[in-house]
Amino acid sequence: MGRAFEYRKARKEKRWGQMAKTFTKIGREIAIAVKEGGPDPSTNARLRAAIQNSRGANMPKDTVDAAIKRASEKGEKDFAEVVYEGYGPHGIPLMVECATDNPVRTVANLRVYFSRNGGALGTNGSVDFMFSRKGVFRIPAEGVDLEELELDLIDFGAEDIQSHDEEIEIYTAYTDFGKMQKGLEEKGITVTNASLQRIPMSTKELTEEQAEEVMELIDKLEEDDDVQAVFHNIA
Repeated sequence: MGRAFEYRKARKEKRWGQMAKTFTKIGREIAIAVKEGGPDPSTNARLRAAIQNSRGANMPKDTVDAAIKRASEKGEKDFAEVVYEGYGPHGIPLMVECATDNPVRTVANLRVYFSRNGGALGTNGSVDFMFSRKGVFRIPAEGVDLEELELDLIDFGAEDIQSHDEEIEIYTAYTDFGKMQKGLEEKGITVTNASLQRIPMSTKELTEEQAEEVMELIDKLEEDDDVQAVFHNIA
């Protein structure tokens, strides 16, 4: 199955051991959502999405409740949402979304990761034009009729629906994220993950060895607690 398969397997096993980091990222998303729209998920769509994602990641309810309570306290620190752009090895564009209480620290760390792994941190707008921002909802595939689902959700902004084994992905325009979230809730459809993602306008083919080099940089970026998500255009 080749080196790439073994490398991906090793990466997956490594990520299984990073549950604490996943909880940290969700905790920051909860904190931002609470600061932005209050602690009541019934009136805060972003917080509802974060709570949905916490369930998909098997984050304990007590931990979620504690994060909401902590973010509601006046003295709790604020997290700024910052997006950095750059190029990895072999000219692969990277978008790095961060939630940080110290942007100076964050950008310094990212600069080191890029420079030590064959990449370079860029300026605002240097690669953003290569990506389109979309809402992506993941739901369980079991018992779902795709044609019926498409008819049910088209009025809520569904642009594309893709089936992947045990999971279905629903894509919407960035501006239709809230409308789709509401539509899924109204229809009682379980959402395992909801997020705004940066989808590449086109993809680039790399050899297994080249892809490994890029993924090593992405691994370094994702290991940083300030980094929420990394997007690339590898095919």
